[in-house]
Amino acid sequence: MIEWPYPYILVASGNQNKIKQFQDLFAHEFGLTVKGLKAFPHLPEIVEDRDTFEGNAIKKAESIAKIVAKPVISDDSGIMVSGLDGAPGVYSARYAGENATDAQNNHKLMEAIKHFSEEQRKAKFVCVMALAVPGQETQIVRGECEGVVIPTPRGNNGFGYDPLFYIPAERKTMAELSAERKYQISHRAKATGKLIQVLQDTYDFEQVQLKR
Repeated sequence: MIEWPYPYILVASGNQNKIKQFQDLFAHEFGLTVKGLKAFPHLPEIVEDRDTFEGNAIKKAESIAKIVAKPVISDDSGIMVSGLDGAPGVYSARYAGENATDAQNNHKLMEAIKHFSEEQRKAKFVCVMALAVPGQETQIVRGECEGVVIPTPRGNNGFGYDPLFYIPAERKTMAELSAERKYQISHRAKATGKLIQVLQDTYDFEQVQLKR
C-alpha cells in the first residue's frame, strides 16, 4: 500500500452540501481533511466538453490536480433515458440550453417522453467519479441507479431530475425519498462507496490519522 502524504484532498465542486458530505465521510473513514473549490478562488473554470461522464470527470480532476499539486476528486453525473438513446446524458444540466433551470430541463424532458411507452421511459441516473493523485494513474468509479421517468413531477426533497425519476423498488421518486435513504441507494452514493473502497485498497492513512 502507498502511504498517503497529503494534508487534504480537494473535491472539485462548489456545492457546499456535497463538500460537507465528503468532509464527514472522509474524516470518519480516513481522518482526512476535505476542501472544496471555494478554498481555491483563483482556479480557472474547467470546461466539461467531453462526450462521456468519464471523460468530463477525468479532465476536471487531472486539470485541477496539475495546478494545485494535490489529490483531486471530480464527478460528472446525469440521467440517461432509454427511448432517447441515452439522452440527456452528459448534457443533463443544460438539456434545455446553457444556464437552463431545473424547471426548464424537466419541462423539456416531460415533453420528450410524453408519448413514450413505459419501456421507452426506462432510465438511469449515472455518477462517475475520478480520483487524480499527482504522479499516479487516475482512478475511475461509476455508480448507477435504475428507474423510470414519469410524466408528472412528484416530491420536493431533491433537485435536477429527481421529481421525474421514479424508482419502482422504492415506490417513490428520487425527490420523495428521505436524504438518508437517498445516501444509501443513489447513483452518487454507489459511486462514493466504490471510491472509498479504492482509497482503502490503495493507500495507508495511518500517518494522517496519527497527526489528528
